[in-house]
Amino acid sequence: MKGSQRPSTVSDSATDGIVRRQSTPKQPEILPLTAAIGFKRLGLALLAAIAVGAGVLVTAGYLISADALRGQVLSEIRSVTGLNPILRGETSVSLFPTGSVSFADVVLGDAKRPALTAERLTARLRFFPLLVGRVEISDVALERPIIAIDQEPNGQSNWSGLIEALTRSQTKDGPRVAAFSEMRIENGTVLVRSKENKVDETLTDVAFSLAWPSISKSFGATGRFVWHDEPLDMTLTLGDFPAALAGNRTGLKLRIAGSPIKAAFEGAISAKPTLKIEGTLAADAASMRNALIWSGQQPLPGGGFGHFAIKAQANVMGGTIGLSNVNVELDGNTAEGVLTFATDGRKTLQGTLASDTLDLTPYVSTVRLLTANQHEWNNARITLDGLSGMDLDLRLSAANVVMSNAKLGRTAIGANLRGGHLVVTVGEAQAYGGVIKGSLTLANFDAGVDVKSQLQFTDVDLESCLGQLFALHRIEGKGNLSFAVEGSGESVLAVTRTLNGTASLVGQNGALLGLNVEQLLRRLERRPLSGGGEFRTGRTPFDKIAVGLKISQGTVTVEDVKIDGSAVRLALAGSASIPTRELDLKGTAALVAADKPEAPVFELPFIVQGPWDDPIMLPDPEALIRRSGAAAPLLNAVRDQRARDAARSVIERLTGAPMPAVPAAEQSAAPAGAQKRE
Repeated sequence: MKGSQRPSTVSDSATDGIVRRQSTPKQPEILPLTAAIGFKRLGLALLAAIAVGAGVLVTAGYLISADALRGQVLSEIRSVTGLNPILRGETSVSLFPTGSVSFADVVLGDAKRPALTAERLTARLRFFPLLVGRVEISDVALERPIIAIDQEPNGQSNWSGLIEALTRSQTKDGPRVAAFSEMRIENGTVLVRSKENKVDETLTDVAFSLAWPSISKSFGATGRFVWHDEPLDMTLTLGDFPAALAGNRTGLKLRIAGSPIKAAFEGAISAKPTLKIEGTLAADAASMRNALIWSGQQPLPGGGFGHFAIKAQANVMGGTIGLSNVNVELDGNTAEGVLTFATDGRKTLQGTLASDTLDLTPYVSTVRLLTANQHEWNNARITLDGLSGMDLDLRLSAANVVMSNAKLGRTAIGANLRGGHLVVTVGEAQAYGGVIKGSLTLANFDAGVDVKSQLQFTDVDLESCLGQLFALHRIEGKGNLSFAVEGSGESVLAVTRTLNGTASLVGQNGALLGLNVEQLLRRLERRPLSGGGEFRTGRTPFDKIAVGLKISQGTVTVEDVKIDGSAVRLALAGSASIPTRELDLKGTAALVAADKPEAPVFELPFIVQGPWDDPIMLPDPEALIRRSGAAAPLLNAVRDQRARDAARSVIERLTGAPMPAVPAAEQSAAPAGAQKRE
């Protein structure tokens, strides 16, 4: 029957569902953790930690004795540095917000002659050790210290004892204990003084950070200072600080950079038995002249000394600096060689350098022998102030030398500067198609300069040589020139007034320029009174020329001048003034025949006067009148006024220039005198 059927499955399913809900436990609700909530919790934790630390520090401020803290800080400073600072001021202790101990008026060394004085020494303390009551220094700062380095004649200094104590602290046996590893110098001053070496230098605005060796042995210093009003950045590294203090060999790196100069060194240093430094040195300066002036040195007079760069292998022994494998650049010139600089006693630079091309134009560009018009000697004062700063012994060799308009071939020069006396020796220079040897000496004194020169020019081109040396462009050909002169004065003009010495010239196969003597003589031979043609052009060839001169107080006495050619022979005598550059010579010009050179065809006396770069040559009027048959009687008619006028007319025709008029008094006196004699 239907009534006996089982209940519906729906009811069973419902019942089963109710039973399952009752058997499953209820899970708690989990809220998501956002970034904001995480930072909030972290902040609360940090605040709590800071609050705890601050509370501990504040509490420690009451529990820790200031004297005990002061003593522990000083004890650690002594242990690490071996130095015993003298405290002459108050001590302040601060534990919050950071722990620090500050000492006012601190002194190192002898109280009467301290090596270091500082307005304040501040030691910052490490945070976490302080929380547990242990004092450890993090770093030390010196505020406005004055560091004095006084060098004594025996080689010691006021730092010798302090360095010994520092050495003992750094060379203790046993493992190294961690200690403070940084020292700072803020707004300091360094004084370097040596009476024996006459050194008194001051470094200001010194700010350095010293990487003090804590566990490792290295030492580093980085900072800057001001020297001679120029700021410089400096970095120093010692590979083994204890070894360096003990005088043993250790690695050294040094960098200095500033506007005047940049320098770098990398090598090694040792102090036993004597100071020795060796390594690679590199330096450069935008202007060597400015760098020398900045460092307190006097550069050599004249021009040049611009951009400078050097790289070399350096070896310092005692007071001597040796540079090998030198590669130096100055004013665009490059050279290689060796240099030695001695600082014991008087500063001395020695060396040998070789260059491919040497341009001396920058150094002689300021030398002006003549004025702007090239007709007078320069009267400006000669200054040689830079000759007294140091001694110099330098040898230079170059394949080519350029000096203004002159170009020289292979050249060897030696420069010796000692006690203000500069001697330039030319061992050999290929110039003007020949060879130059000799020396030039310059010495500075209160009233001016002393000049001495001994030079020999062998087989040179006379036109270019005399033109560039003396602005004399009147002789061409090949020949030898030598002179030995000396003089003194405050200017070039003053030196020419005191010149004494000798000079000689021997030439061959050349010519006198600006004068055709042969053409002049042949015209006057045919027509003695033919008038003044223009003969200051052309050239007079010669086979041989010989000149001998003696110079006394600026006046040249022509002892012997002979010019022999195939058609003309000339002989000269007289004098010349070097200061005024004027000639006053008399001579004889003769036409010679090729087949009879001993018997001249025609001889004519002449005079040479005027500036030596443009002289005037005039034949002797009396000789021309004697040669002219029509004009010869005029020589015996001097008593007649008409004869005087006729003679004047002849001379005017001959010279091409009017003669000055005879005053009336002389005209009236002449006849009267003639009548009286009659």
